[in-house]
Amino acid sequence: MPATAASLDVKGLSVNFGGVVALQDVDLTVGSGEIVGIIGPNGAGKTTLFNAVCRLVPPASGTVTYAGRSLLGLKASRLAPLGIARTLQGLGLWTRLTVLENVIGGYAGRGHLAGDLLAFPSADRRERSRTAEAMAILGELGVAERARSYPGALPHGVQKRVIIARALMSHPSLLLLDEPASGLAAPEVGELVDLLRTLRGRMGVALVEHHLDMVMQVSDRVTVLNLGRVIASGTPDQIRANAEVATAYLGQQVAHA
Repeated sequence: MPATAASLDVKGLSVNFGGVVALQDVDLTVGSGEIVGIIGPNGAGKTTLFNAVCRLVPPASGTVTYAGRSLLGLKASRLAPLGIARTLQGLGLWTRLTVLENVIGGYAGRGHLAGDLLAFPSADRRERSRTAEAMAILGELGVAERARSYPGALPHGVQKRVIIARALMSHPSLLLLDEPASGLAAPEVGELVDLLRTLRGRMGVALVEHHLDMVMQVSDRVTVLNLGRVIASGTPDQIRANAEVATAYLGQQVAHA
């Protein structure tokens, strides 16, 4: 899963839902090999930003480019082949498939679909290769022993790792994580921090998260949204020292994190 010299560039992005302004003139850049945290209170527009980048909601204005290519006008299904993978707030695992089958399902390539359906010998080779790759990813995330289990039998923290494993199966150069620490115990959050630091060397990571201590610990830069607009952007130290961030809605939790 090699990193590529690609960056996500969002410029002047606005999204409206009827008469409600969900995002207003939002700028965001996520470069290769860096982690960018996106924080803000409920309703700030964080998930809407991800949805607009992933072509799930149409922007009213602005541009979204990745590796110099506009994403506007593309179908959401075209993002994985471009190197963009996303996890959702909810778990989103297929409960009737094993962990291994869930991870293999994240494979982005579709060029051999006809051969796979017709069971050509090459399809068997590809299946073995994908299985080996999925097992390697599960091993990297420390959950290979759960490969034959079903998601419903797993602890929440393990399910979170399976979600990330499925995203990694698509060979992303940009990984969008939507609240990956939600519901995790403190030791599991620490393990997630270690994992993200490992991934940083291979891809860009955009991280929407309410766990502020974790965001400040792992991010190279942080963007703060409130009521659909960016009110601050900078290093974690700059965000901690920002009076508008500290007093407007995040309070002393950020100021002294």
